Amino acid sequence: MIRLRRFLSSMVGRLFVILLLGMGVAAVGATLLAGAKRQQEFERANLNRIADRLQGFVNLLDGNLELRARLLAAGGPAVRQLPATARLGREDTALRELLAARGGAVAGARVHFTSFRACVPRPDDLFPPKTGPRKPREHDPAFSPPRCRAVLLRLSDGTPLALALESPAVAHNSALAVDPLFLTLLVLAIAVLAYVVARIASMPLQRLAAEAQALGADLEREPMPVAGPLELRHAAEAFNAMQRQLQRHLAERTHMLAAITHDLQTPVTRLRLRLENVDDESLRERLVGDLAAMQALIREGLELARSAETAEQRAALDLDSLLESLVEDAVEAGANARFDGGCGVVMQLRPLAMRRLFSNLLDNALMYGHSARVRAEQNAAGITVVIADDGPGLAGEDLERVFDPFVRLETSRSRQTGGAGLGLTIARALAGKDGARLTLRNGAGGGLEAVVHWPAPAGSGRAGR
Repeated sequence: MIRLRRFLSSMVGRLFVILLLGMGVAAVGATLLAGAKRQQEFERANLNRIADRLQGFVNLLDGNLELRARLLAAGGPAVRQLPATARLGREDTALRELLAARGGAVAGARVHFTSFRACVPRPDDLFPPKTGPRKPREHDPAFSPPRCRAVLLRLSDGTPLALALESPAVAHNSALAVDPLFLTLLVLAIAVLAYVVARIASMPLQRLAAEAQALGADLEREPMPVAGPLELRHAAEAFNAMQRQLQRHLAERTHMLAAITHDLQTPVTRLRLRLENVDDESLRERLVGDLAAMQALIREGLELARSAETAEQRAALDLDSLLESLVEDAVEAGANARFDGGCGVVMQLRPLAMRRLFSNLLDNALMYGHSARVRAEQNAAGITVVIADDGPGLAGEDLERVFDPFVRLETSRSRQTGGAGLGLTIARALAGKDGARLTLRNGAGGGLEAVVHWPAPAGSGRAGR
């Protein structure tokens, strides 16, 4: 039920339902119209047969004066003399117009419907012969009831003539008699066609959505191919124009940030040199400390600018080797770090960016948790690198907030100042550039875990070891 509701809420499902109902109604309507047309043609042919019988009998009477009385007494095929007691009903204009076009004695005939008793019907004419008892079926033919018409005309010698013209019961296909097999095949054909058309119609939107999602992960990706119908080409051209504008705006912002932070280094360095000449030692230390914080902010601003825009190319990178080398460097520096296991995967990544990313996360774990445990794993969900520490962890509402620029949570992690609050912002930007997602979570046994996850191991393979 949930899958059906999700399908009907999608564009494919809605187009499928619209096309199925529309084509179904159109097909049923066309079938009914064709049936009505066939029925009309059948009735027209039946009227022609009746007119042929009448004209043949009248011509026989008109050409045999001495036999006219005997012929009227005997009657012809479905034609006999009209009783004097017969009442005339409404006029049959269809048969009258048909007779008028034939010429001869029947051209001036008047035709009225009358009681069927005037035709003295025989039981065999009213009911079809039975071949034996059987159960009725829905697709059996229906029968038009017998009818009687009074025809008033004058022969060529002026003799008035009143004839009873019988229209016996005839079988025809009922408009409501639908073959179940035909109906089933028609519905299946319409459903398949509607689904195929709905999928084809929704594919450009799905493709555009995939391109937009990929653009969010990598702004420097290849432009969307301009191909397909005219509307799709226009959408692709607009999408590529939007991508170029975003690239230009980001480049301008990044260049401005890099220029500002770079130009600030020179006056800050001169200011530091001049502060060394301050006689008050206590004031000098405070001023130098504030200046050091400013320099750290400038350095991290430059690092953020570099992470947002870089020309580094991707290359095959053994993820385990990179993590092991970072852990070994930390151990040699006297830190409490260990590598718990690898995934054996080689990926197409930017080596320097990945080194900065994992170095940043490893330094955070050692600074705030005083230990670091690193592991990499691969499963059906993708590739994951986890860097865990033994620190106090973070409150639930702070796990995402710490990625905002200039956010520092010393009270929940450490009493020491840990920079300008751009470290995790830079780390998430570096991860996103290579298609990964960086998140934080509290460990089951305490501490904080930094998780870098690639949702699919595309372009990866087992490392040769």
